Amino acid sequence: MKNYKEVKVSYLSRHLTVIISVTLVLLLLGVIAMVWTGADRETRRLKEKIELCLVLRDSIPVGDSQRLAEKISRQPYCANITVVSKEEALKKWTEDTGENLEELFGVNPLSEEINFGLKSEYANASAIKSIKGVLEKEQIVESVSVPDAEMVEAMNRNIQRLSVVLALVAGIMLVISFVLINNTVHLTIYSRRFTIHTMKLVGATNGFIRRPVIVNNMLAGMTAGVLAAGILALIMLCAPKLGLPDIAGMVSWEIFGMIAAAIVLAGMALCSLASWLSANAYLHKDYDALFK
Repeated sequence: MKNYKEVKVSYLSRHLTVIISVTLVLLLLGVIAMVWTGADRETRRLKEKIELCLVLRDSIPVGDSQRLAEKISRQPYCANITVVSKEEALKKWTEDTGENLEELFGVNPLSEEINFGLKSEYANASAIKSIKGVLEKEQIVESVSVPDAEMVEAMNRNIQRLSVVLALVAGIMLVISFVLINNTVHLTIYSRRFTIHTMKLVGATNGFIRRPVIVNNMLAGMTAGVLAAGILALIMLCAPKLGLPDIAGMVSWEIFGMIAAAIVLAGMALCSLASWLSANAYLHKDYDALFK
């Protein structure tokens, strides 16, 4: 009975070590995934702040500006759109400059405007140039104001560099994570190498020997994934109360749900693969090699 208890405690301690180690690794991967998602969402938001401004001609028929705005809103490049009346344009000019053009000229010299933001995939110099060319052909459009092409390209270059850096960090961390998980799982199987050899001697097939090893470690990986996802969810909930940035504002709960599911699956997959590799290694070793 004492030996059974010792074996049981030893078994639990081995898997507890795996669970804790894998939880920490998956927690780190989850943080990187959330940073990546938050950065992607922020870059999209920045790109969609790029606006084009259409200045309309004077004395256009009533309702034409609204019809053009509706036409633009249906285009695949339009993220949002606003029609600015002559009165609103004058009010904004007065607020920005302190000058009342209507008092100065006797009439309101400003024209109606249509301002619209671009979807992130169209926020580049070539797409903006093409859109501008099409809109300039509209009869009621006097001019189209677009952001500086160099500024747009500089922003896109910086975003691409950031994406490459994040991709490299994520790739490196994934490799490091697998190495750490593989070493941890290998140690648990190492302690059972003689049991594996004995089972081979009594005629157990490789699949029969591997199955419980892989299943146990897969369950340990699933448990670690659930723990890591739970810790991340707790951090998201408590961040505003602790005076930290609102993580939920950068990474929605729907996206977090997908990240959490990916963490659990990654834990199961990495632990299963590591246990399969380690079990195979000991299945093909001679008895003398087990002492090394």
